[in-house]
Amino acid sequence: MSTLDLLSLDFVRNALIAGVVLAVLSGLLGPVVVGRGMAFSVHGTAELAFAGGAGALLVFGTDAVGWGALVGAVLVALLFGALGRAQRERDSVIGVLLSFGLGLGVLFQSLYTGRSANKFGLLVGQIVGVDVGDVLTLALVGVVVLGVFAVVRRPLLFASLDPEVAAARGVPVRALSIVFAVLLGVTVALGVQIVGALLVLCLLITPAAAAAQVTASPTLASVLAVVFAEVAVIGGIVASLDAGLPISPFVASIAFVIYVVCRALGALRTRRRATRATIMAG
Repeated sequence: MSTLDLLSLDFVRNALIAGVVLAVLSGLLGPVVVGRGMAFSVHGTAELAFAGGAGALLVFGTDAVGWGALVGAVLVALLFGALGRAQRERDSVIGVLLSFGLGLGVLFQSLYTGRSANKFGLLVGQIVGVDVGDVLTLALVGVVVLGVFAVVRRPLLFASLDPEVAAARGVPVRALSIVFAVLLGVTVALGVQIVGALLVLCLLITPAAAAAQVTASPTLASVLAVVFAEVAVIGGIVASLDAGLPISPFVASIAFVIYVVCRALGALRTRRRATRATIMAG
């Protein structure tokens, strides 16, 4: 079948819709993740989401994978959020939980005797596993995440840029950290179902890091991160259909190319500003 024929299939449309929802969430949350230095937290949360999904697969079957990943991601996100911005403590705890989650997930997978594709999909994503029920769940959860994020975005940015001043002005810095960590955990759990635990970072970090190379505006960075994430997800899904391979390497490759281009543009802009400043000073 050609790519156009495949795009007409229900499971492909479901995957595209799910990918669009995930890209919006990743693009909006990503700049805050980058700004708060939480990239390692995303990795740790993904591994615990993987463990939760693998455990649910083993005990309850394929229908419970998404909820298992959600429970695992949210529980560990609560812990990470409670650690706040204590970088040294947070990184060590994340490292411990990351290795524990990965080992536990591998154990659950080795005990599972069903289809190997179900196990493989948790690591690298599996578009054929997204059905109408999953799309509805993703859409509902996505609306809730976006609604909560819209409420806390401004104080969260303030607390991220200068937590001491924000706390002095009465901003609940620790509570905001926990709320954002939960939102991040939910988004990571959704990402595990689409692109897999190993490469969920490519959507939550790479588009936001690319946007940060070309703009310092938080609003514009969020818009660009959403656009970059959408291009990576939709392009990755379409490319994987023709190749018959998992979507994660395609999504990661597209996101990486976008980052390299934005980094080059950012370096060019910086060089031009330096040249202009030199000329004005002369």
